[in-house]
Amino acid sequence: MNDLAEQKTSHWPERPWLMAAVGAVTGLLIDWIGDGWWHRAAGDRLTPAALAFVAVAGLSFLLTAERRRLHWAVVFALGWGLVIGLIGWFTSGYNIRPSILEFPFWSGLLAVIVAAPLFQVVRDEGDWRLPYAPLHRYAWTDAIIGGASLAFTGLTFLLAFLLSQLFSAIGIGLLRELLEKSWFVWMMAGAAFGAASAVLREREPLLGTLQRLVMVVFSVLAPVLAGALLLFLVALPVTGFAGLWKSGLPETPLLLSSAAFAIVLLNAIIGDSPDDRSTGRLWRITSLILVLVVLPLALLALLSMGIRVGQYGWTPARIWGVIASLVALAYGAAGWLAAAKRRGAFDEPLRGYQTRLAVGLCGLALLLALPLLDFGAISATSQMARLSAGKVKPTEFDWAAMAFDFGPAGRERLKAVARHGALDQRALATAALNSDTRYKVEETKQTVEDAEGLEQRLRILSPDIVMDDVLKRRIAATNLCGAKRQCAVLKKDDRRLLVISESGDERRVQTTTIGLDQIDKPGLGDGMADYNPPPEAKGVDLRTAPVEIRDVARRQLFVDGKPVGEPFE
Repeated sequence: MNDLAEQKTSHWPERPWLMAAVGAVTGLLIDWIGDGWWHRAAGDRLTPAALAFVAVAGLSFLLTAERRRLHWAVVFALGWGLVIGLIGWFTSGYNIRPSILEFPFWSGLLAVIVAAPLFQVVRDEGDWRLPYAPLHRYAWTDAIIGGASLAFTGLTFLLAFLLSQLFSAIGIGLLRELLEKSWFVWMMAGAAFGAASAVLREREPLLGTLQRLVMVVFSVLAPVLAGALLLFLVALPVTGFAGLWKSGLPETPLLLSSAAFAIVLLNAIIGDSPDDRSTGRLWRITSLILVLVVLPLALLALLSMGIRVGQYGWTPARIWGVIASLVALAYGAAGWLAAAKRRGAFDEPLRGYQTRLAVGLCGLALLLALPLLDFGAISATSQMARLSAGKVKPTEFDWAAMAFDFGPAGRERLKAVARHGALDQRALATAALNSDTRYKVEETKQTVEDAEGLEQRLRILSPDIVMDDVLKRRIAATNLCGAKRQCAVLKKDDRRLLVISESGDERRVQTTTIGLDQIDKPGLGDGMADYNPPPEAKGVDLRTAPVEIRDVARRQLFVDGKPVGEPFE
């Protein structure tokens, strides 16, 4: 055993206490930084960036720290924490509603996950050529330690809750009170995770047993998945591809997830080296099927994304979907190339290909996470081109996505439409820019849709009313002239119009007043006033019923001879 490996595997009795302390401090920092985050100003980008830095740096150190070259792990953790913090700072300020949990942030986390075993191999083996056996081993052990530590953390909280209830029953409520404090919860979670990860690292025989157990379980599942995927690909041309696209299920994520599972289970079978590969005819057939199905699954996923882009244009999610499909395509092509070179012994060249793919995936994920390519600008250009070409109606266009999902470029396009677009597009773009929720944008779209067919439902009772597009939208904005409601309009006086509508099974009459001097103001909801309470008249057909304003002690609306609403003068 060389010096690196010997010192790496040497006993480190202080590790559990050190890692528990690091985890506890990380949890306390997360609580301190994030305290009241949701109640802070919408433009706060420093807080989510600091949270990302602390969380990624802490977890990276807990999962990669070794006594040998401990400062390497510190530099690795702080470096990636800084990178993800900067990505979080940019991501949280990209869209109008700040959120760090966007695609670039997840891409950055993927880069960290892939980089961890690469770093561990270079540090512990001293080999920049990245031999496959230790790389494969570190990737699996990191995943197992992470999952087992999370399970231990959950068990710790379950035990703490049980003990808090037990002591509360005899009048000692300290533990229950502590569990209600966010700082204690975060500290306990960090300490439990750190201690668990350290204990597992210190017990390599146990860790090796866990890894072999996971491999056995995955190996048992592998023939099931291989047979199911082979049957799917054989049956698909018979059942027809159209059913896959029209199933109502997200076909691209399903196909990519299937390909990812195939890659994971394949690696469980082939192991670290040819000697580690599962023997037996069943396992060889299974591994061959798994290595061959990835490419057609990736092609189907890419075809699915191409169809979606052709139908509905680019969006950030579809761009990321295409990238994920291309990554799966690269893994699938590597599998076919390895099978073509060595047939039954395809695992030997495949291991080398997968090492190169891991390095490339880490670099690609980091590159895409950085603000070098603006997927929102690409998407905004694509969607506006579809709108300009008439491929989508203004009322079916996703104005909310332009405002909330496409970043500054989407909002700039909305501002241009609000200034120079067609009347209906100006109203929708203005609503999207001024809305703080998607729901308000949908309300405006419904108003525009109602205005388009208004003349078929609206009865004009005053011949001097000029029914232009602006007035149609103002009447539609009252929400009294929906798609299934008859309505009428007449002049209340020289300054006001009275909108009358019937609603419900009893066809009750409702009214509202529109000020003529407010009709040409921006927006669709301005100018409404005097919404009358539930009326007395019901059972009225506004298409034929006589409508009049009678002089009584005060002026009153009558529909079909029946009074409606309160006297208005």
